[in-house]
Amino acid sequence: MSRITTAFQKLNGRKALIPYITAGDPNLETTLETMNEMATNGADIIELGIPFSDPMADGPVIQRAAERALAQGVSLHTVLDIVRRFRASNADTPVVLMGYLNPVHKTGYAAFAEAAAAAGVDGVLTVDSPIETVAPLHDALRRHGLDTIFLVAPTTGEERIARIAELAGGFVYYVSLKGVTGSAALDTDEVAAKLALLRRHISLPIGVGFGISDAASAKKIAAAADAVIVGSRIVKEIEANPGREAQAVGALVRELKTAIEAV
Repeated sequence: MSRITTAFQKLNGRKALIPYITAGDPNLETTLETMNEMATNGADIIELGIPFSDPMADGPVIQRAAERALAQGVSLHTVLDIVRRFRASNADTPVVLMGYLNPVHKTGYAAFAEAAAAAGVDGVLTVDSPIETVAPLHDALRRHGLDTIFLVAPTTGEERIARIAELAGGFVYYVSLKGVTGSAALDTDEVAAKLALLRRHISLPIGVGFGISDAASAKKIAAAADAVIVGSRIVKEIEANPGREAQAVGALVRELKTAIEAV
């Protein structure tokens, strides 16, 4: 059983919190410290972004984080090293890598899957790998016991949802808004209706991300979703607190987790 599945089982119906940070923002040591703070303060799964030079699905906050990381020379190799170091003190909190296909493709799917599994990664989400072409990566990940995480958008049709359900592992990431990360105007009623449709096809837990900016919106989403995914708001906290990034993120994660647990 994967660490992701185990994490959801341990929650026993309670809602998961999945915070996102970009690896190497503002530097690798801070990333490691922040991962530990997030785990200590209630993160059930950690999403770790692989910085990329053309992050088309990301808004300005995460784009700036990627730029700061790339300026530090962060690569896929160094991201895996951070996970390996995190695993030295934390054997339980799942880590999902989130990023774009290009660095993974350059490494080679088999080599990447092997290295990711050895480092202690649990799942991989490549935002630009459509269901039609994901099979080689999915198969390589599965051979090494890694979950392939898929995005589902508000515009995704039922036929496509059913195909995603066949290949998905760990959880499914529902993008609650059209547009890029950090967008505003979250319609929780609309999200709840879409999740009801998704559950006709998907038996895995469903996490909801994009547009969750505070404890109140996290609590609203937790009423309908199995997991609440928070990215831009976490990254903003890093940007706004130079020198004490990990502590600031830890406090925010605790606030979000407390709100979710109240559901």
